[in-house]
Amino acid sequence: MMKRMTGAAMLAVMALAFCIALVAGAPSALAADAFKMGVIDPQEVLEKSKAGKRSLDALKEYARTRQKVLSTDEEELKSLEAKLKEQAPKASDQDKRAMEEQFRAKIQHYQKQAQEFNQDLQSKQKEIVDDYMKRIAVATKAVAERNGYSLVVDKGSEQTLRIVIYNKETIDVTDQVIKEFDKLNPVK
Repeated sequence: MMKRMTGAAMLAVMALAFCIALVAGAPSALAADAFKMGVIDPQEVLEKSKAGKRSLDALKEYARTRQKVLSTDEEELKSLEAKLKEQAPKASDQDKRAMEEQFRAKIQHYQKQAQEFNQDLQSKQKEIVDDYMKRIAVATKAVAERNGYSLVVDKGSEQTLRIVIYNKETIDVTDQVIKEFDKLNPVK
């Protein structure tokens, strides 16, 4: 009984057949055209392009501003905790409960604010990455068409899925894409 191939296995078989056809010199439309392949590191485009640097700097500044607010709240919590420890032995049970309740409420507010900040920051990061990936694709297509590339593959990274394990530097089009990206996305 034959087992069904997974999509990845089918793709690997097709790629192997393609490579064998190219090596064997099979007369096909693909073999007749010069097959030129490139690789790109989109993260590097984002980090090194003028518009990308500007967006990342703005995101870092936004994070610093929010962190200052959280740090101020954290100092206030430490001060309130010290005050609570100092006054608790002298206070009545009712006053102790009131101070503890106030402290708990401030902690909950701080935790909620920190969580909202993290969610907001992640949302902004995703928004920037999604926008830049679309613009990087446009710049990559322009470079590929101008230079006759049939295929340009995302290298991937340690943080994401590494797609390319090895490539010659001569097929890395990242620097060309950065230049094209800056041309298509001028910083105002």
